[in-house]
Amino acid sequence: MSQTTPPQDETVPVAGLSYEQARDELVGLVARIESGQVPLEESMLLWERGEALAAHCQAKLDAAQATLDRATGEDGGSPAADAEDEPEGGAPA
Repeated sequence: MSQTTPPQDETVPVAGLSYEQARDELVGLVARIESGQVPLEESMLLWERGEALAAHCQAKLDAAQATLDRATGEDGGSPAADAEDEPEGGAPA
């Protein structure tokens, strides 16, 4: 069997992974790519999978943050949103 065959976990659709599974797989992919022992073609495939895993993790984190914001009654609380609530001219110096 060829060394370029991806491990079994990389054939699982990204959408079916939990945050933890996706994060752990992403960490493993980064280590494999950084090792320099993976052929270029396989590195590119791993990179593409890594991009999908990173996006999946970010979506999970965003959903969790939205849930927390709803539970605590916050509306996003970003610094930019807070600055918009200040009176014209900003805070006194």
